[in-house]
Order: sequence, then C-alpha cells, then structure tokens
Amino acid sequence: MPSVVGLLEQHELAARRRVDGLREEADRIQAELAAAEREWQEWAIARRRVGTVLAPDGGDIAGQEAAHGPQDADACSAPGPAAKPKSQVPVWREGLAWSVLSVDCQRILAALADRHRLHQGPLACQELAVLFGLDAVPARVEALRSMAKRLVARGWPAERQPGRFTLAQGVAGQVGAS
Repeated sequence: MPSVVGLLEQHELAARRRVDGLREEADRIQAELAAAEREWQEWAIARRRVGTVLAPDGGDIAGQEAAHGPQDADACSAPGPAAKPKSQVPVWREGLAWSVLSVDCQRILAALADRHRLHQGPLACQELAVLFGLDAVPARVEALRSMAKRLVARGWPAERQPGRFTLAQGVAGQVGAS
C-alpha cells in the first residue's frame, strides 16, 4: 500500500507539471499578443500617414480651426484632418472645432456629447472603455483616464465628481447650436 506522503508527492508533482504547462502556454500567448499589437500599431500608423499625405491641404493640419464646433455628436466623427496622436491638446475656446483634437479625444467628446444630449449624466472611464469596445482592463482604463484628464485640464470636458466626466459648459453649448 502506498504511503500518504507518496500520494501527496504524486499529486503535487502533477499539479506542478500542469502549472508549468499553463505558464508556457501563457508565455506563448503573451508573445503572440505582443506581435499582434505591434502589427496593429504599424497598420494604424500607416493609415494615419497616408491620411496625412492625402489630406486636401497637403498634410498641414497644425493651424486648422473651423468657425464652429460640430452641430451634433455625429458631426465630430466625420472624417477630416485631426491632430496626430500624442499631440498637444489645445485649450478650448469659443469657436474651436473638435477636429483640432486627435481621433481618440474626439471619440471621448462624442461619447460625452451623447450622454449630455440624452441627459444621462457623467461618464466614468471604465464605461468609456466598454463603449469603445475595449477590454475594461486597468491599462486601457488608465489610458482613457489620462486622456480625459488632459482634456479636462484644457477645458473640453469637466470632472465635477472624481473620475466622472461630462462636457464643459461652453463645449456643451456648442453641441446643440444651430
């Protein structure tokens, strides 16, 4: 008859082998994910560069401003020149168009404009991640929070409650303007 200690050692060894196998699989998946993310980023960069080159103004997007902001939330998602990613967020002022912002910043403002239009109140970054079809993992949520905070610092949205964002007063007034 086998000893109890011997049986425990066999179960421990089997569990350790399973853990080692799962770790190897996780490492393989992490490496595959990193490669896929790099490829995705390269395609996104290529699309933005082609968009810049094909822009009607020859790619000069630094000084463009429209007379008015978008008339509704759908207008801010219309194609047009946008600032490059990681660019400076300009301080909001009356008449400054959303098109001076990066596409991601415009998406945040569009989501806030929808909430404002539907009288649904402030939006949390975790809710933004879900709205954008992202996994609500800490890295994605924190990236959105950082972008939203940068926009708040420049006067586009407001953060009246910690972590809850809504359009700033003047920006909200432009959404429904005719």
